[in-house]
Amino acid sequence: MASLQQASISLQPKLLSSSQHPRSLPSLNLSFSATFPSLKLCTTRPLHGGAKMSASAASSYATALADVAKSNNTLDATSSDVEKVEKIFSDPQVLQFFTNPTIDVLKKRQVLDEIVSSSELQPHTANFLNILVDAKRIDLIKEIVKEFELVYNELTDTELAVVSSVVKLESQHLAQIAKQVQKLTGAKNVRIKTMIDPSLVAGFTIRYGSSGSKLIDMSVKKQLEEIAAQLDLGDIQLAV
Repeated sequence: MASLQQASISLQPKLLSSSQHPRSLPSLNLSFSATFPSLKLCTTRPLHGGAKMSASAASSYATALADVAKSNNTLDATSSDVEKVEKIFSDPQVLQFFTNPTIDVLKKRQVLDEIVSSSELQPHTANFLNILVDAKRIDLIKEIVKEFELVYNELTDTELAVVSSVVKLESQHLAQIAKQVQKLTGAKNVRIKTMIDPSLVAGFTIRYGSSGSKLIDMSVKKQLEEIAAQLDLGDIQLAV
C-alpha cells in the first residue's frame, strides 16, 4: 500500500479542483437493506458474552460491518482493512476532503476508488466506505473504527494491548508481551497495537483491559518519577 503522504500528494490536484467533475462513474450498490441488514435492527443488540452495543450511530455502522464480515468469514481480513482505513483517515487532509460538503459526492467516490485500489481493500469494505460517503457520515470514521475493534475483540475473544515505547520493539519482544497479557487476562487471542512515545525515555508501557484501564509500566520515565518521589525533590524537574 502506498504511503498516506504519497497518496495525499498524488490526489491533491483532484481534491482541490472544484471545476472538474467526472462525467460518469459506475453505479454502486449502496442498499443498506441488502448489504448491511443489521442497520435496520433495534438501537441496542446483545453481543457475545452478554454485552450490549451502544445506541450510537457509529456503533450501528461498526456492528453492521462486523456482521457482514462474520457472515462471509472475513473477520480477520476486515479487521486488517479497518486498520488501513484508520491510517488513511488519520491524515487531516484526507478527512477534510471527504467531510467537505462543498465537494461533489461523485468526486469523493472517484478518490475513494483510488484509495480502495491502492490499499487493496475488500469489496464489502469499499462498499461500506461508499455508504458512509453517500450518507454523509464519513465524519464518524474514527468512532466507527473504535467501535469495530470492540465488536471484533468481543466476537473473537481477543484482548487488545497497546504497547508504547521510545523505539520500535522487535517482533520477538512483542510476542513475549502478548504471551504475558494472555496469561494475565485468559483471553483466547491477544492483539498488539504499537505506539511511539519519546517521553518514556526508555523501556515501554502496556495498556490493556476495558478502555485501557490496566497499565504495566516498564519505562525509565516511571523509574525516574519514583526516584524523585523517594528523594522528595518536590517541584524540581529532571533534565532528560
